[in-house]
Parts: sequence; C-alpha cells; structure tokens
Amino acid sequence: MFEWNKQQGFTLIELMIALVIAGMLISIAVPNYQAYVERTRRTTAIKDISEISMALERYRTMAGTFPDSLNDLNIPLPLDPWGHAYQYLGIDVASPPNTGALRKDKNLNPLNSDYDLCSMGPDGLTQMQLTAAKAKDDIVRAGNGGFIGLASEH
Repeated sequence: MFEWNKQQGFTLIELMIALVIAGMLISIAVPNYQAYVERTRRTTAIKDISEISMALERYRTMAGTFPDSLNDLNIPLPLDPWGHAYQYLGIDVASPPNTGALRKDKNLNPLNSDYDLCSMGPDGLTQMQLTAAKAKDDIVRAGNGGFIGLASEH
C-alpha cells in the first residue's frame, strides 16, 4: 500500500519565502531597468540633436544663413524620445530673434551665438535659463555645438 506521510507539495511558509525573494529581486530590477530606459532616451535625443545640427550646417553652407525654422530643412524631423518636437531658434539668421528668447547658462550668458536646439526632456516643459527647475531635464546644445547633453550637466 501507499504511504502518504511523504510531503507532496510546498508548505505555505516555503511559498511565502519564494514570494518575498521574488519581490526583492523585482524591487531591485525595475528601478535599474527604468534608469537604463531613461539613459537610452537621453542618448537618442543627443544623437538626434547632433544629426539635426549637421543638417543645419549643410543648409547654412548652401544658403549662406541658418533657416528660420526646422521645416525649412526639408528633411523628416523626428520627435524627441518623449514624443515632443525639438525646439529650434535661429540666432544668426536674416531676422534675428528677440534676445529675451535665447537660452542662457547659470551666468545668464547665451548658450549659443548661431542657433539654439534642444529637447524639452521627459516633462515636456522648459525655461530659458538652464538652472530653472523646468529646464534641468532638457537635452541642450551649447557652446555652438561644443556641448550636447543634459542641461543640469552643463
């Protein structure tokens, strides 16, 4: 005859321990994955801004000035990784913009003298001064292309 005194399954304690371990692993993995996704988005925005900058330089070589808007480039313009349009302001154009519209660093100096190009970042909000709370997550071009990256790192 069969003897049923051997254990046939998991006890409630063993299941609880397995769930606690799985929960701990998930609590470690999810934030790391989210940080990876955000770094990838920033990298994509930096790459897009670099490519748009090259198109702007080609336009200036052909036309002698920068365009009034990105639409004048006649290329397919990507949205930033957060689904927003890239922001462009031609400074060195035929009809220069109001100097109050220029993005500025922490010392209130303009970031660029040729054109501003940026992504408004994950929150989709921006301000003209990089030290402002709404601008810290922006991906910006500064120093006439010498820096492209996170505004808080400039």
